[in-house]
Amino acid sequence: MEALDPVATGLVVVVVLLVVGGVAGFVVRGRGGRDGSTRQAATAPAPEREAPAPEREVEDGPAPAEAEEPAEAEEAAPPAEPAPLTPMERFRARLGRSRAGLGSGLLALFRRGLDEAAFEELEERLISADVGVEATMEIIEGLRERVRAEGVTDPEQALALLKEILRLELGVADRTLARREEGPTTWLITGVNGTGKTTSIGKLAARHARDGETVVLAAADTFRAAAIEQLSSWGERAGARVVKQAEGADPAAVAYDGWQAASAADADLLLVDTAGRLQSKRALMEELSKVKRVLEKGAGHTDEVLLVLDATTGQNGISQAQAFQEAVDVSGVILTKLDGTARGGIVIAIQRQLGIPVKLVGLGETVDDLADFDVDAFVEALFADVAQDVELGGEDPADREP
Repeated sequence: MEALDPVATGLVVVVVLLVVGGVAGFVVRGRGGRDGSTRQAATAPAPEREAPAPEREVEDGPAPAEAEEPAEAEEAAPPAEPAPLTPMERFRARLGRSRAGLGSGLLALFRRGLDEAAFEELEERLISADVGVEATMEIIEGLRERVRAEGVTDPEQALALLKEILRLELGVADRTLARREEGPTTWLITGVNGTGKTTSIGKLAARHARDGETVVLAAADTFRAAAIEQLSSWGERAGARVVKQAEGADPAAVAYDGWQAASAADADLLLVDTAGRLQSKRALMEELSKVKRVLEKGAGHTDEVLLVLDATTGQNGISQAQAFQEAVDVSGVILTKLDGTARGGIVIAIQRQLGIPVKLVGLGETVDDLADFDVDAFVEALFADVAQDVELGGEDPADREP
């Protein structure tokens, strides 16, 4: 056998090694790939599941029922507004000071005996409450005679007799506020400064506007710019038209303009404010008379001339009323601040000495606290030993007069 050529032998060896190496590498790569895939599958996080595709609506089929929304919780009903106060409740809640000065403890006084000492103490209380000396003497004498004639010994019965006498004293007057059937009802409002005159006009306007009436205000208090501004503010709040001119204008002309405006608007009510003035100033009182005369050239007559008196002034209010009565023939009194005084007897004195009825009373700061005077409510409130616990609400930021 011939020996192989060394070069050929080397080539054969190289080829064999390459073939063997390739086969071994293929085997190793295949095994490693399978192991790596397994490890990768074991450690890789699971892919997120996609949301299923919405089902296609069937056009010909019935529309799917809409899901009912959960029922909303029912809203809590707002608290009911308190019922309006009766005249009795309002007077009893507001006349605490007058009651303390006159009626409080009176039953206890009568329980000690219906003797002369009891009548003398009652006399002192009535005079202190500004009932007036003349009226007090007649009331005491009337009570004494009734007690003697009817043989009254029971203190509660004696108190009932006193209430009856006071009702008779106050009950004879006509306290209605005059209205006219055709054309604007015209009320002229007057009084001294500081009595609450302009505020009372504003409350009257608000009350009547709330009742559906058309109200016109005439700002004939032209001496004070503040009075014009205050009345304008009340008019805006009440929804009432305010007729006004510049400070210092002729008040009679403003009053007449007010009447013309009220007539043109077919208004229900014309309220004419006038300048506060001291009753001792004769020239000012004559000017007030002029305002009334000029106003009546258009209105024909004034349905009411209302004098605003401050109840806390007591007997000084009587002298004021006398002067205004002479100037403009006062038909009624608006008695303000009755809730802030122990001199509630001034109501009796005004009517007894002047023959002028109290038609409206101020029992607080809110609009509703300007109340029609109620004789029964007033008398009962004066002698109520225990004040009724009635919540009247907060003050109306309205505006005491400067």
